[in-house]
Amino acid sequence: MQVEGREHIPVKGGCVLTCNHTMGPDFLVLSYLSPRQVYFMVKAELMEANRWLGKFLTYNGCFPVRRGEGDMDAVRHAIDLVRRGYILGMFPEGTRSRTGTLQRGRSGAAYVAIQAQAPVVPAAVINSEAIFKRSNYLSLKPRARVTARIGRPLTPPPNVGDRRSLRAFTRDIMAAIASLLPPELRKPITEEMEEA
Repeated sequence: MQVEGREHIPVKGGCVLTCNHTMGPDFLVLSYLSPRQVYFMVKAELMEANRWLGKFLTYNGCFPVRRGEGDMDAVRHAIDLVRRGYILGMFPEGTRSRTGTLQRGRSGAAYVAIQAQAPVVPAAVINSEAIFKRSNYLSLKPRARVTARIGRPLTPPPNVGDRRSLRAFTRDIMAAIASLLPPELRKPITEEMEEA
């Protein structure tokens, strides 16, 4: 794996590490990139699907969030982790992209960063599916290269409870992630940002 910009992840203090999301195990790639433990919100149904999977995810710093239910307990826990100086990993798209192109961002990562007044570190993982593709392990051909790029931290706006600031910071986060991706994987999101 080729890693660019690892120095942008703070060695101390809380932050929100954000990234594009193309594969379920993307959180393992983000954990590998960080010099410190990264905690992740994971959909509750995944953690509850299998006892061993739930234990594995918990051991790797994951905690459940009930998506679509406005799970404020999970959000408060996320804010508390960041305020206490931990790294919170989030995928602002909210779900995996089936095509690999960056999707519209949701405001959760921006909300946590604003509430905690902590920086957001944008990241992009390119070709992560190559890590988990079974045919790559059965082939004698060289494996496809996986690239991870980490951008400079973004400072959140002051916490004034303003929806406009929240939307603007969400756009800033998604633009920063998009800038780390190859052009063919960012096109839909950059077009969307130009329209907004």
